[in-house]
Amino acid sequence: MALHHHSENPWRVRVDDEGGTPCGAGVLLDDRHVLTCAHVVRYAGAQPEGTAARVRIRSVACGPEWTRAARVVPGSWVHEHGTRRGDVALLALEEPVDCGTRTTLWKVPISGGRVRVYGFPQAEPYGIGTDAELAGSGWRQSERVLLRQIRTGDPWIQPGYSGAGVVALDGEFEGRVIGIVVADYADGDARAAWMLPTETLLTHLPSIREFTGGHRADELGPSGGELPQDVLGDPLRLALTQELTRLLDGGWSGTVVVGTDASVGAGSSWLVRLVRTADPAARAAVSDAELTGAPGDTVLGLGSIDAAYDACGKSVAEVRGYLLGRFGLRAENDREAVRQLVRRRPPACLVVGRVDRAADPAALVRDLLGPLAVRARSRGLRLVLGFEDRPPADLAHDVSLDPAPIVGSAFRRVTSAQVQTVVGQLAAEEEAAARLRTRWGEKFFATPRLPHSAAPRLRVRLAVARTTEPNPELAAVHDRALEARAEVAGFDRALRRLVQSHEDLSTSLELHRVRAARFFGDEDRRLAELHAPAARALQTVPIDLAAARTLVRRYTDEVNRRIDEG
Repeated sequence: MALHHHSENPWRVRVDDEGGTPCGAGVLLDDRHVLTCAHVVRYAGAQPEGTAARVRIRSVACGPEWTRAARVVPGSWVHEHGTRRGDVALLALEEPVDCGTRTTLWKVPISGGRVRVYGFPQAEPYGIGTDAELAGSGWRQSERVLLRQIRTGDPWIQPGYSGAGVVALDGEFEGRVIGIVVADYADGDARAAWMLPTETLLTHLPSIREFTGGHRADELGPSGGELPQDVLGDPLRLALTQELTRLLDGGWSGTVVVGTDASVGAGSSWLVRLVRTADPAARAAVSDAELTGAPGDTVLGLGSIDAAYDACGKSVAEVRGYLLGRFGLRAENDREAVRQLVRRRPPACLVVGRVDRAADPAALVRDLLGPLAVRARSRGLRLVLGFEDRPPADLAHDVSLDPAPIVGSAFRRVTSAQVQTVVGQLAAEEEAAARLRTRWGEKFFATPRLPHSAAPRLRVRLAVARTTEPNPELAAVHDRALEARAEVAGFDRALRRLVQSHEDLSTSLELHRVRAARFFGDEDRRLAELHAPAARALQTVPIDLAAARTLVRRYTDEVNRRIDEG
């Protein structure tokens, strides 16, 4: 009897029709079960009430090779033909294989990263692999993740790859199966394909739960994929949803503090709903009509939130354990957990709700969430922290979506159009200030602090106040916008002064270097010893302009003295 052995990824199998013609790929879960696409089974004619009784499963990573007949497990063929929904089937082998393989399908963040798939196109019946990158959904209603070709000219996904296991190539889940290929896609010269992630597969086929591992993307609200229905018809909840969507779906990074205080009409249902629009498991249970019919800026891209967790009643260790487990990280303490989370690539998007209802809110903020908030903007992290009451005054954040009304000191008539104009101006100025901070803010010692972005909250309150115009809150929003514009203008002036001072010092240093070279040559040792530290001071980040100014003046004074002395 031949000794059984495996090559890499022994779970790789080919799915053939009864005559042996390749139809697609599959994942061997254990000695009796194979996961594949429903349309692959349909190609073989073996779908429920199809023309064939069974498919053939052929090993491609085992020696000696084996083949087995297989049938669809009753109730495990999910396919909505002509849609981007479902398309998964569980097969049972008529005879078990003595392979010893047991495959885990991992629930992982799908916002980015490289993957590898191995399929069976017509020209390669024994299979060929190709690499791709995760690229979001690309469709508002889709439950599928887009796979984009990495290198032009490489083999690419085509018919024969459907059902193939998708394997992570980098990060903490390297080498693990995270989903299956469901289709190829062509748009002119664009080369792309689709996959179903594990959490979506699990929603369609709960019977495969024993073959899954990892933490769910959404642990924010009660389990169940339905979207809360008390959100989009309420002006306040709708506005909060739209503002957070704009932040998380764009290139923004930083910490946003959100209010979920039911006493002012906000509650947490709007945040739960928004997170679920990005959740792979929930997407599989929500209809296309519900997603496409929602107002603009109320649906996030699939997988755009990597982890969401309800901190109510939880210890710091429990919150830390979820975040580490979700990203496949290991850390012995909070400090190491923060270090690993901020260094992860691509940068994560995290939502932690009801922070102030944790078992020890002060410790949770002090030891874990506060340090994350401090580093979020500079490391590209998007961090959303929900509070039912007011957050700690010293919690670092970039945006506050406080749902409470803005109270002014006096009433005067201001129209919503006037308020919209000044808030729009503020938003543009805040974006410009953020760009300036990104370009120069990390370069100088003692850089002025970028003011918190006020426009998102002001837009929320404007949306509410304009529903009952005339409303005294409109004047309060208008005044707060003017105050915020003044703060942004002050930041802009202060940072530009630093930039100008740096440019002036650099110009002076270079002009005096050229003068010195003309009078004394490039090899003057004394001047070189003075020039080197001055140049370093202007180039070493963070730049201490006061120290640099002293060193530059020391050099320029020596050059001028030597020239004057002849």
